[in-house]
Amino acid sequence: MADTRQPATAEEGLRVGGGRRGPFGTWWPEKADDRIPAFGNPAESPRQKRARIAMIAVWMVFLAGPVSDLWTGDHSGPALAGAVTGFAAFLVAYVTLVYRHTKSPLPGRVVYPLVTLLYALALTLSLAASERWLALFVYVAVATGAVLPVRRAVVAVAACVLALAAVGTDFGARAGWDVWTSLVIPCVLAGFALMSARKTIRTMRELREARAVVAELAANEERLRLARDLHDLLGHSLSLITLKSELAGRMLPARPEEAATQVADIERVSRQALVDVREAVGGYRRPTLAVELAGARTALDTVGIDAELPHRPPAVRLAPEQEGALAWALREAVTNVVRHSGATRCTVTLQARGRGSAGDGLLRLTVADDGKGPSGAREGNGLSGLRERLALADGTLSTSAGVNGGFTLSATVPSVP
Repeated sequence: MADTRQPATAEEGLRVGGGRRGPFGTWWPEKADDRIPAFGNPAESPRQKRARIAMIAVWMVFLAGPVSDLWTGDHSGPALAGAVTGFAAFLVAYVTLVYRHTKSPLPGRVVYPLVTLLYALALTLSLAASERWLALFVYVAVATGAVLPVRRAVVAVAACVLALAAVGTDFGARAGWDVWTSLVIPCVLAGFALMSARKTIRTMRELREARAVVAELAANEERLRLARDLHDLLGHSLSLITLKSELAGRMLPARPEEAATQVADIERVSRQALVDVREAVGGYRRPTLAVELAGARTALDTVGIDAELPHRPPAVRLAPEQEGALAWALREAVTNVVRHSGATRCTVTLQARGRGSAGDGLLRLTVADDGKGPSGAREGNGLSGLRERLALADGTLSTSAGVNGGFTLSATVPSVP
C-alpha cells in the first residue's frame, strides 16, 4: 500500500516524495509535469541513432548568420576570441542537452544550468556582436522544448520571444519586421514543435509498453489455461492409475491373473492419457497467422526495419495444419530478415487466390526485403525444414532474389472450400 502520510521534515519529503525544497526549508511535492522528461530510446538501433543525429543536424541551418559574422564581421582580436569561445560553449551546451538528454535523462541540476547558460550566451552574443546572433534564440527554444517540462518550456519560449523582440527592435527604437518574420515565428514554431514531438514520442512509448504488458498477460493466461487443461486431462487418469497400481500390488503374488488384468488396465489408461496430452500440447504449440503477424511487427520495429504488413490475416478459411504451416513460414522468414538480411525495409503480404471450379482456393504469403539478398550457397536447414513442413500441409515454398535486390520468400497453402 502506498505511503500517504505527509513527511515530517523537508529532508524526509525530498527523500521519500521526490519533491523539492521550497522557501524557508518547506517541502513542495513534485508534480508529474515538473519532472525532467527524456523521450529518447536508450536501446536505440544504429538506424534510429542516425535518424536522431540527422534531425538535430537539420536545425544547424540557422547557424549561418553567426558563422558568417565570425568570418566577415569587423571584430577586434579580443572581441573575436570572446565570440568564438562563447559560440563553442553554446554549441557544447546545446548538443549536450538535445543529443544526450533526449537519449537518457540528465538530472535537473544539470539541465536547468545548461538551459540558463544557453539563454545567457544567446543574449550576450546578440547584444555584444550583431543581430546575426539572434538566431541562437531559435536553438534555445529547441532545447527548452526538448528537455523542459511543458509548463516551464512555454515560459522559456516566451522569454526567448521577448528577448528576440527586444534586441531585434533595439528595445522598441525601430519596427524590425524582418526579425519577427525570420526569427520570432521560427522560434515559436520550433519550441512548440519539439514539445509536441516529445509528447507524441512518449505516448508511443507508453503504448508499446502497454502492448508488451498485454502480451505478457495473454501469455500468462495461456499458461493458466494449459495448466487447467492438463489438470483436467491427467487428474482422473493418474488417480485411476494410482488406485489400480495399489490394487495390483495387493493382489500379488496370491492372485496373479487378476493383477495382470489391473496392469493391462493401467497400460490402457496411461496410453490414452498420453494421447490426450499430445493433442492438447499440439494445439497450444501450433502457431496462428494473427499471432505471428503481431510478433513480426514487433520484431521488425525493435531492430528499426520499416515494416509493411497487414494487421490481420484475410478472411480465408484454413485448416489448422495449413494455417500452422503458413504461420511457421512467416516466423522463419521474418527471423531471417532480422538476423541475416541487413535490410532496412520488409514487406509482408497475404493474398487469397481462387483455384478451380469447386470453390476452393489458395492463400499466398510473400515476405520481401531490400537486404543483401541470397548468398548463392545451397539452401539452409531452416528453409529445408520449412519446405518439408509446407509439403505435409499440401503447400509449396519458393524463394528468389528481389527485383531491386534483397530476398523474397513465397509460401502457398490451400484453403478450405
